[in-house]
Amino acid sequence: MTSKIETRLAELGVTLPDAPAPAANYVPFVITGNTVYVSGQISNGPDGLITGKLGDNMNTQDGAAAARSCAISLLAQLKAACGGDIDRLVRVVKLVGFVNSTSDYTEQPMVINGASDFMVEALGDKGRHARSAVSAASLPLGVAVEIEGIFEIE
Repeated sequence: MTSKIETRLAELGVTLPDAPAPAANYVPFVITGNTVYVSGQISNGPDGLITGKLGDNMNTQDGAAAARSCAISLLAQLKAACGGDIDRLVRVVKLVGFVNSTSDYTEQPMVINGASDFMVEALGDKGRHARSAVSAASLPLGVAVEIEGIFEIE
């Protein structure tokens, strides 16, 4: 049986990658009850890490694309947490986005919209969520964006 969510992703030209392995001493996700907490996923594209600092050497549109890449990794981790059956997703509960940006940059919400918009485009109403979008002076490996997520599953 074909996953409804993965069919929709394919319509958007997205194939979920294998869930990224943790880069340090933590687990990629924790399940408690019907809630999945996914560790922060860093911006990574087909050519490797998406690095840069918003307000310096990266613009808001590029930052939103980096946030979209984080959302794809979040869904890959969610699929792994669901034993391969991502259709167990009930809803995206919350995203917390960190934007590597200068002290005077103020468009963090527009950057994290890259992930939020993707979740709604891919998942419909299941993708609507609460959210935070904050600035960070620096992020691991110099990436532009890192996003963590909370999901409800069946």
